[in-house]
Amino acid sequence: MEHELSGNEQGWWVVSQEAKLWLPKGELPFGSAAAAGLTGMPALPIGEWAVATVWLVRRTMPRDMGSVRQILDAEPGLFQLAGRGVQLAEFYRSHRHCGYCGHAMRRSKTEWACLCDHCHERYYPQIAPCIIVAIRRDDRILLARHSRHRGEIYTVLAGFVEVGETLEQCVAREVMEETQVRVKNVRYVTSQPWPFPHSLMMAFMADYDGGDIRHDPHELLDA
Repeated sequence: MEHELSGNEQGWWVVSQEAKLWLPKGELPFGSAAAAGLTGMPALPIGEWAVATVWLVRRTMPRDMGSVRQILDAEPGLFQLAGRGVQLAEFYRSHRHCGYCGHAMRRSKTEWACLCDHCHERYYPQIAPCIIVAIRRDDRILLARHSRHRGEIYTVLAGFVEVGETLEQCVAREVMEETQVRVKNVRYVTSQPWPFPHSLMMAFMADYDGGDIRHDPHELLDA
């Protein structure tokens, strides 16, 4: 439950607004609320890391606001909780009014949800499922340079799942759309929360099944 900070609270501080994260010295701040200058602000506990509470404070700081991408190299568990905080802050910011009746909403005290007391609608944070796939052909792997990436970075292919589509169908469609390559033996590997802005990334392996690479110039610069 959200409460006003007295200054004595200890832990990690996820200070976020508009998908930005407060990163003084390039790191997630740790220590007391008073030392972080957060006394008197409303805060919400969102988890625990290294036997310390992780707090969400929904506001913009005057400086050092950055992207959660800047702490990709942090411990996976801490990065995951920071991503949770950024996503929850954006969820609460974008659900101040009910999308059905337009009335003001309130935050649930028992779960991550927003409630409308007028039409009794309940909203939960939206998660966008997406896939990433490594496609092998003998001792080679399919890599692409995306138009949205800076520099000469090549990666495996990825994309968002569409309505009415299985994960395996998404793999086949995305690969075909972007490179005109057919795949087979699609198999799941692992998953990862991906807060850019609110995704769940599911990783797959697949084998080449045919076709010559012809990259989609709208999505890829090269493949």
